[in-house]
Amino acid sequence: MEEVKRYTAAVITLSDKGFKGEREDLSGPAIREKLQENGYEVIESILLPDGIETLRRELMRISDEKKPDLILTTGGTGFAPRDVTPEATLQVADRLAPGIAEAIRAASMQITPRAMLSRGVSVIRGKTLIVNLPGSPKAVRESMEVFMDVIPHAIDLLRNTAGDCARS
Repeated sequence: MEEVKRYTAAVITLSDKGFKGEREDLSGPAIREKLQENGYEVIESILLPDGIETLRRELMRISDEKKPDLILTTGGTGFAPRDVTPEATLQVADRLAPGIAEAIRAASMQITPRAMLSRGVSVIRGKTLIVNLPGSPKAVRESMEVFMDVIPHAIDLLRNTAGDCARS
């Protein structure tokens, strides 16, 4: 019998209003639900205010100490002055994985032209894949539909358990 692979994930919501309790975080729970539907164990879920230093510190802590396969962020990817999620994410990157963010934007452009305003990035830190998602629950769900089927292969490649990909 083939062993079922189990993947781990963490969710980080960036929202000044959510952090202050002025707005309910609906995007983080939407991500968590979608991850669990896809068999991921969510090992941490946190809500932070917008800002580079706090996010940078938490991305490093989670990826270096807890070593999840995947970290998904939501919020802070737009044009507002405090939308700095991509900058913080790039600061912790060992390598870039631009295809995921590009695919999200391309698919989202079919839904709304405002998708071109998303600045989200996707990177690798160690063996953890980090993907920035938009801040709305609807956009989060639509974005995750784009990449969730491909992510297990990416994780297996990072884990070096994907087998000989060169032959395929």
